[in-house]
Amino acid sequence: MCRFAAYLGPEIALDRFLLEPGHSLVRQAAAPKEMHGALLNADGFGIGWYNADGRPAAYRNVMPIWADPNLPELGRSLHRPLWIGHVRSATDGFGTGFANTQPYQDEELLFVHNGFVTGFAAGTRQQLRRWLLPATEAAIHGNTDSEYLFAAIRQLLAEDDQCDLSDALRLLCMLLVEWGAEHALLNLALTDGGRIVALRHALDADCPSLYFTTDDEAFPGAQLLASEPLTDTGVWQAVPPHHLLILAPDEPPQLTTL
Repeated sequence: MCRFAAYLGPEIALDRFLLEPGHSLVRQAAAPKEMHGALLNADGFGIGWYNADGRPAAYRNVMPIWADPNLPELGRSLHRPLWIGHVRSATDGFGTGFANTQPYQDEELLFVHNGFVTGFAAGTRQQLRRWLLPATEAAIHGNTDSEYLFAAIRQLLAEDDQCDLSDALRLLCMLLVEWGAEHALLNLALTDGGRIVALRHALDADCPSLYFTTDDEAFPGAQLLASEPLTDTGVWQAVPPHHLLILAPDEPPQLTTL
């Protein structure tokens, strides 16, 4: 299990998103309130954003987020209208290391995953690899189920110009069943720098927690999502199980069933 959060709105400093909230990702790494199966998220962390040229960038570290002395300086220095962050609790069999640290990215997308696919290495991965194109698989650098899911999303989007981010997440869930996944936790967030699409889903299990808000006074004019509310303001709403959430500038959040 892991925790993630994302911000979309007026440009803010990184520290306002990552460090200042009362239940920030730093707190959720050390003292999560709603995480099952682990007590800490100490196996690395990452932060993603988009540069002025529209390309994604990320800062990733294999240390626990609370142990990185660079964050206060980075937090004061970096300002962006979109942030996405992830703190990791490594699933058994998927070791720590830079290649296994999220967010994952390509030339257009940033992606994070909270959850796992049970028996992935022994079963589902073989089916997925038969489906992946060699060029897509060649871009995989680690061994996590999460990175393979991102590869599948990239291939779905590349093969169909009419497929958008929401479509890709829906298709991925259908394919996982075809590939034999029987038990999985599938909270995902995907962004192209304009919209953020998130999924709260699971197979044969309770869905991990996921919340969103557009009304937090600490973030005026912004839309946020997080595994656990970043503040105790009471304005955070739970994403219903088996639902997609779409956050887009100048539009209200959209919730649709999977």
